[in-house]
Amino acid sequence: MKGTLSPALGNLGSLQVLFISGTKFIAGSIPNSFSKLTSLTQLVLDDNSLQGNVPSCLGHLPFLEILSLAGNRFSGVVPASLGSLRSLSVMMLARNSLSGPIPVTFKNLVKLQTLDLSFNMLSGPIPDFIGQFRNLTTLDLSSNRFSGGLPVSVYNLGKLQDMSLERNDLTGPLSDRISNLKSLSSLDLSSNKFNGHIPASITRLQNLWSLNLSRNHFSDPLPVVGIRGFPSLLSVDLSYNNLNLGAVPSWIKDKRLTEINLAGCKLRGAFPKLTRPHDVTSLDLSDNFLTGDVSAFLANMTSLQRVKLSKNQLRFDLSKLKLPEGVSSLDLSSNLLTGSLSSLLNDKTSRFLEEIHLSNNQISGRIPDFSESLNLKVLNIGSNKISGQIPSSISNLVELMRLDISRNHVSGVIPQSLGQLMQLNWLDLSINALTGRIPDSLLHIKAMKHVSFRANGLCGLIPQGRPLNIFPASAYLHNLCLCGKPLPPCRKTMK
Repeated sequence: MKGTLSPALGNLGSLQVLFISGTKFIAGSIPNSFSKLTSLTQLVLDDNSLQGNVPSCLGHLPFLEILSLAGNRFSGVVPASLGSLRSLSVMMLARNSLSGPIPVTFKNLVKLQTLDLSFNMLSGPIPDFIGQFRNLTTLDLSSNRFSGGLPVSVYNLGKLQDMSLERNDLTGPLSDRISNLKSLSSLDLSSNKFNGHIPASITRLQNLWSLNLSRNHFSDPLPVVGIRGFPSLLSVDLSYNNLNLGAVPSWIKDKRLTEINLAGCKLRGAFPKLTRPHDVTSLDLSDNFLTGDVSAFLANMTSLQRVKLSKNQLRFDLSKLKLPEGVSSLDLSSNLLTGSLSSLLNDKTSRFLEEIHLSNNQISGRIPDFSESLNLKVLNIGSNKISGQIPSSISNLVELMRLDISRNHVSGVIPQSLGQLMQLNWLDLSINALTGRIPDSLLHIKAMKHVSFRANGLCGLIPQGRPLNIFPASAYLHNLCLCGKPLPPCRKTMK
């Protein structure tokens, strides 16, 4: 379907449910005639391309229980008239461009069970009256511009299961009364400015399985967690606070966790021994001071899918690394790794492996041949000591979206086969010893958003066509004799 919402829809006075969702081709505004749909109990118009203001006439629908306008292009303030919808149990206005505060009239919506205003530009404080929504199970105000502290009344929401307040400007400490949120299963307060200590009472939340307090200003010490603390916890993220942990807390090492994220927590020394390594699917201990060899530990983490240990002081030979079969993303960049890539990338490499980040290490040797079984989407091996040529078998990486081999000692010509990587949108071959011409085959890659051939020994005419001739001159500077747009024209003898 495409077009606009007809004002004639307002004549359907007996209509109880109107559900037009996910078309992307329905544009324009909501007609004011919708105020005549007085029998309506459900109005779901999410994931279209509707625009303009949310019409205040929607507040005239006395029996409306579900209002979802999420995923459109609405702008302006949230109309105060929506506070008249006293039967409303679900309000979803997420993923629009709404601004201003939450209207004071919303205090009347005491039957609300779901309130999702995420991904807008709403501002002001979180209103105190939210604590009156005693039936609320889901509160999502994430990715807005809310400021101030968390109102004490929020701790009255005994039925609340999911609270997402991440990516705002919220400040102040958390209250010990957080243990009153007895039904809470998921709490995400990340990317705010909360401070003070994490209250010890939070460990008494019996149903909490996901806790994300990352990117705030919480400080030491962490609460002591007894044997019965956090009985349901599966995922914890305390990354990038004012924590100086030194070592991974024993309760994190001993619990049956699937996700452990402690980036930037000032961890030191050898890689921690986890009591239940087989349960962990995602591990992020990046940006710490960990040292030594982690290869044996990773081999024991049989369920591991994502591992990020970048920006540490790990030191081992890549040939010792035996990744579990299911790893899809590996990030060991900015460490002290040695050895060659051939032990990691070969015909036995798991088909699940999609991302490899190994930049800023001391890896040497050649770039290995790539087998057809590889499903790599990201290969970042920049800033190492890799030599040899780019193999023509690079064309086997048909899923590749990002390739960075900058700041190495790679020589020879850029293979024509590179132009077969139709998904490639980021290519950085800068600061190597590449020679010859930039192959015309790269003009076939229409997805390209960034390239750099800077500081090599390349020569000849830059292929003249999109996307290569629309990148800035800086992408081609400091070569032997490249010419043509965006650089100066070639001399007749050089074409």
